[in-house]
Amino acid sequence: MPHLQQIEIRDAAARAASPPQGNAGDSKTLDELQCEKMVLNMGPSHPSTHGVLRIILELDGEIITKAVPDLGYLHRGDEKIAENMTYTQFIPYTDRLDYLAPLANNVAYALAVEKLMGIDGQLPPRCQYIRVICCELARISAHLLGLGAFAMDVGALTVFLHTFTEREKIYDLAESLTGARFTTSYTRIGGLARDLPPGWHQACRRFCGEVVRNFDESEKLLTRNKIFLDRTRDVGVISRQDAIDYAITGPNLRGSGVDYDVRRATPYLVYPDLLFDVPVGSVGECYDRYLVRMEEMRQSVRIILQCLDRIPGGADNASHEPIQVSDGKTVLPPKEKVLTSMEELIHQFMLVTQGVNAPPGEVYFGAENPKGELGFYINSRGGGTPYRLKIRAPSFVNLSILPHLLPGHMMSDVVSILGSIDFVMGECDR
Repeated sequence: MPHLQQIEIRDAAARAASPPQGNAGDSKTLDELQCEKMVLNMGPSHPSTHGVLRIILELDGEIITKAVPDLGYLHRGDEKIAENMTYTQFIPYTDRLDYLAPLANNVAYALAVEKLMGIDGQLPPRCQYIRVICCELARISAHLLGLGAFAMDVGALTVFLHTFTEREKIYDLAESLTGARFTTSYTRIGGLARDLPPGWHQACRRFCGEVVRNFDESEKLLTRNKIFLDRTRDVGVISRQDAIDYAITGPNLRGSGVDYDVRRATPYLVYPDLLFDVPVGSVGECYDRYLVRMEEMRQSVRIILQCLDRIPGGADNASHEPIQVSDGKTVLPPKEKVLTSMEELIHQFMLVTQGVNAPPGEVYFGAENPKGELGFYINSRGGGTPYRLKIRAPSFVNLSILPHLLPGHMMSDVVSILGSIDFVMGECDR
């Protein structure tokens, strides 16, 4: 590979073992051999790289002197696929980006298309509240797994068992809401696939009470744990300026002391009406990023409870509040009308075969996803498919700092740093 040529590979052991050529004075002395550096491949099959990430490390003893990330092992061409599909057909592909938070991916993509079509301001309030609940459940789910994997990487297996227990409850909620546990495909352009099922409101409220106790247990195991502190304090420090220069977003940015959250900076859905705090770190180390994510999960519970209290129509939608825009040329009409009305039948046929008729133009929309700002740039020339679609994947951008961040650390610190950055290769490679 071309980037391998940039690293000077000097295998001291091999040269020491080979017989000397020419004069005896040409062979290297022991002191010179000890100054040689070693090149080590970490990944792409390594438990601490959280997927098929490969990092080529140049080591001087235990100290890293150079790091070259090698990406693309999971590349599927999502952005090119989008050009050959209708806007609605691409929704399942967004599930496979950050596959720990598919509900949030669906919402971010749908909002981008709705912005292109000019209907983002027409979404019914009930739809907006349900979307926010989905986004925050996805944030808790992603952070729980990220926290559990991070703790397991540095030797705390019990935390992973605690966090995964709570994620199973989120999967149960997702299954009853969407019909799927993992790849949900719940959002639609202009609304949602279906309303809340009976009893879901109460189950979600019950989960919020239980998961907070889990946060307390996890913090008791980690926050003042001597081993965890030694592995994370003053390790992987990302300065405020470096975080900005490398365009890092999400908890990794806020852990470095930058008070920036897309939900506050450019509000969308009903976030302006909700009360929540944005946790910010001070040092920018692995420990700060851990603390930020812990508090973010508590704030997500706070947001969900507010949404459950305020959602129009209540738990059972007794007032029959809509969950989709009223435009029959944007969302599929009710099935009974399709079977009894020619106009609705034509609308369904056009939407299914050609997709929504988006106007020409270009838009960008970014949402505050668990890993950072997930953005969609859409270039439209009209019709039901995008001319060009570009995904701003936060995991990809956040990993760009590794060549700058890893040198100077010990080999064992790489595991802590990668766990604290909390990335997913599904959206990194796309």
